[in-house]
Amino acid sequence: MPGAEPVLALGLMSGTSRDGVDAALIRTDGDRAVAPLAATTRAYDDAFRAHLAAAVAGDADRGEVARDLTDRHADAVEQLLDQAGVRLDAVRVAGFHGHTLAHDPARGMTHQLGDGLRLAERIGIDVVADFRSADVAAGGQGAPLAPLYHRALAEQLERPLAVLNLGGVGNVTFIGRDDRVIAFDTGPGNALLDDLVRQRANGWFDCDGRLGAAGTVHEQMVAGFLTDPFFDRPPPKALDRDAFDASHADTLGLADAAATLTAFTAASVARARDHLPEAPARWLVGGGGRHNPTLMGALRERLGVPVEPVEAAGWNGDALEAEAFAYLAVRSLRGWPMSLPATTGVPAPQTGGQLFVTTRGQRQAG
Repeated sequence: MPGAEPVLALGLMSGTSRDGVDAALIRTDGDRAVAPLAATTRAYDDAFRAHLAAAVAGDADRGEVARDLTDRHADAVEQLLDQAGVRLDAVRVAGFHGHTLAHDPARGMTHQLGDGLRLAERIGIDVVADFRSADVAAGGQGAPLAPLYHRALAEQLERPLAVLNLGGVGNVTFIGRDDRVIAFDTGPGNALLDDLVRQRANGWFDCDGRLGAAGTVHEQMVAGFLTDPFFDRPPPKALDRDAFDASHADTLGLADAAATLTAFTAASVARARDHLPEAPARWLVGGGGRHNPTLMGALRERLGVPVEPVEAAGWNGDALEAEAFAYLAVRSLRGWPMSLPATTGVPAPQTGGQLFVTTRGQRQAG
């Protein structure tokens, strides 16, 4: 790996919260050299959010939604490169995660919505997509995939360190004093709370944690949620967005339900700490959950150590996952592992991704 030439790479992420496309541009060698350069978010309109949710549920034409999703990613690329003043022919590769329809590694199945070839043709840049299938086929959980990028970013930070991502699902990367990486899904992120707000408050999320702050936590219900066998299972382990049934919270008033589901997310992170070789001295939080002060306060209370948004380390929390898929796309081009036994449970280090080459000129893998 040493001596590889850094290249410009794009990363694109449509998270399980269905809020929009995050696009990021980095310069990286795919190893320890990482320089984030620019990022943007292109929000989904409400109509497309509903269409995407219907596709996930199997109630819409997935081919049509895939085309629309892919074109929205292409628009995000054009927006980002225009803002950054970068020509498309200067970019070596784009990492296109797509949008997760289903993820069930126990059945050997993972499915991300999106058309890699269509995207390559739209933007005129080679695209790496389908990042998870090879890991799942080899016996891994297929997630999380960002840990090696987290380690590269955290090269100069004090350890032991935990990087917590709170999207629809929560996942943690532990980086030890000896540079080893352990990663796994912790439990619900924002999904249960988002669903509650959408179903009972006609919104998309608990803005500024106001609902959760106004309610009372029903600790007995939180304890009941934590009896799910998932929390006792040793890592690596991964979850689908809709893995947990929170219907018991329907018996509570809206504010109490929001407070209780917020506490459940925080408590699940605290349980995840039990599976780490030592307690992290610091937790850095990315994903939409870091914008919820009620959730961040609950994490601090239950973890008892500094819990900060990733911006405290100089990172861009809105771009972190997109940056990770830019980094992984370069690793894929070079045939390097993107998952390890300690991050996904795959039996041996595993590369992955499917390359879609644009017909707008010939490119050589870096």
